[in-house]
Amino acid sequence: MSFISGMSVASIALGVAALIIVLSVMNGFQKEVRDRMLSVIPHIEVSNAAGAIADWEPVAEAVKQHPEVAAAAPYVQGQALLTSGSSVRGTLLKGIDPALEPGVSDIAGHLDSAESLDVLTPGGFGILLGRDLAWMLRVRTGDKVAVLVPQGNMTPAGLVPRMKQFTVQGYLSSGHYEYDSSMALIHMKDAAALFRTGGPQGLRLRVTDMDRAPAVAAELIRSLPRGTYATDWSRQNRTWFAAVQVEKRMMGIILFLIVLVGAFGLVSALVMTVKEKQADIAILRTLGASEGAIMRIFVIQGTVVGIVGVAIGVGAGLMIAENVGAIVSFIEHLFGVEFLPKQIYFISDMPSDPRMSDVVPIALFSFLLSLAATLYPSWRAARTQPAEALRYE
Repeated sequence: MSFISGMSVASIALGVAALIIVLSVMNGFQKEVRDRMLSVIPHIEVSNAAGAIADWEPVAEAVKQHPEVAAAAPYVQGQALLTSGSSVRGTLLKGIDPALEPGVSDIAGHLDSAESLDVLTPGGFGILLGRDLAWMLRVRTGDKVAVLVPQGNMTPAGLVPRMKQFTVQGYLSSGHYEYDSSMALIHMKDAAALFRTGGPQGLRLRVTDMDRAPAVAAELIRSLPRGTYATDWSRQNRTWFAAVQVEKRMMGIILFLIVLVGAFGLVSALVMTVKEKQADIAILRTLGASEGAIMRIFVIQGTVVGIVGVAIGVGAGLMIAENVGAIVSFIEHLFGVEFLPKQIYFISDMPSDPRMSDVVPIALFSFLLSLAATLYPSWRAARTQPAEALRYE
């Protein structure tokens, strides 16, 4: 009985610990990717449906009146083709203000071979390329790339796309392949001239709390002029975040089956205990113990098993989740393997982010499941008939 009860405790503890560890690692990966995204993209983008915002300074001052808006910077962006020799790649070409951009993004901190964003000067036609994009174009710092934009010039021969040569001033390495393979930055005035927008197309904003960005964007929409709207970072990457949430939810359901197995083990242990103690139960009943008193005995026994299992699982899960990076590094060093190659994931350590919003529901549901597992064996014990149980004693 003690061995079976111990296995029940171990099963519940293993399930709870596995849930906490896996969800913490998934939270860590999500946080790591989100932070890499937000080092390149702004928290909120304000744009005008009509096109350019010619007089953007008053709009910037107006949005910065919001207590949660920390900084604002203008931008121009559009689709373009980059060509170098025989290499052709599509890109999202962004025009920025080098003086204001560091306030709304961490792009300046991801420069590989340029000292600062100041290498982008108006009329200088310099360009900063994502590291992977530069590799695909086979260009280095100082090389020329031709930029073609869809907005063309009408000639007697028809519509001819506009083209301008830019000089590569450096590389950007955010650690996120999607951006490093498709992003190119130029000065905002060069972008406005290339796309013929007549001025900035909108504003990039940074808020004090990134999680509050959707609420801040909704508040700004109500205060901005008609035709101007705001989009937060969660809406721009809705598909990716939705996929991660679905994956996390399904992984939680799958791992919760381990806790369910532990609960079935608890049911088996209590049923066997009831079978072994039938004579003792019958004697208690003859001495005047009620059915409720018998049920409480086995409910308490199962509850203690559940509490101990959940407590051990939560403790072990949090301890491993907090030190999963060191544990993985030790295993990699011990066996000479590499779980996260930098060339593929751009993450050298296993990220982990244990959250109480995950730990508390896991512990609560596991305990309630353990409590529910005690009901049937306890009911069987309470239904024991003293005469039948003591007939052959």
